[in-house]
Amino acid sequence: MSGTEQNPVLVTNARGQSPFVIVCDHASNRIPDRYGDLGLTMTERVSHIAWDPGALAVSRSLASLLDAPIIQSTVSRLIIDCNRDLDAPDLIWTLSEATRIAANEKLSADERQYRIDHYHRPFHAAIETLLEARRHAGQQSILVCMHSFTPVYNGVARPWPIGLIHGTDPRFTQALRYQLAAEDQALNIGWNEPYAALNGVTLTLERHGDARGLEATMIEIRNDEILEPVGVGQWSARLARCLQAALHARQEAMAV
Repeated sequence: MSGTEQNPVLVTNARGQSPFVIVCDHASNRIPDRYGDLGLTMTERVSHIAWDPGALAVSRSLASLLDAPIIQSTVSRLIIDCNRDLDAPDLIWTLSEATRIAANEKLSADERQYRIDHYHRPFHAAIETLLEARRHAGQQSILVCMHSFTPVYNGVARPWPIGLIHGTDPRFTQALRYQLAAEDQALNIGWNEPYAALNGVTLTLERHGDARGLEATMIEIRNDEILEPVGVGQWSARLARCLQAALHARQEAMAV
């Protein structure tokens, strides 16, 4: 929803002692005042095309359980998608599933650069600043990119309540999948579902995780699982347990 101008990125619990660092690219559906409502209805502006419903709630709950920092974008992905490369065709969406974003069509070069400079770059700079501060302090950092996805996309149902996506190094994500499956053998865990790196959705994961040589993973939760506090609590508690177990398993593997 539209709101007063504010910082494009928010860092919470920056001094958290957990090895996990949580990043939420699509935390907000806020449209800065200068853009009005982008010509969209209220229903469209609160739907998945504008943000990842439930992702920030899980991030906050998980951060509280782990004492982890959170870095979140405060701007809707309809303004600019912080999880896309600057040359990606969907950096600034003009069509999201069946919804036309007419206000984003035929943007001037100056407007495109304004969005990059005021929303995209500050978000990634904040991640770099936090990770660098932790490196200087001798703190281990494991990047956890938190997202949610729709139960149905282009008329096709998505059966997985959770999906795990890896970048160039799959090992921590594999360890997390093992721990989730060990807790609940009936859990349908999507592997590189509903998206994968080949879909161009792993910018944050790869730029700040893989490129730094950090353990990293991207978690996608189907948003009908986390629209209410009960689901948020259940998933954040499960993820807290399994992330910590995956970390211990990776430490044991590296010690051999």
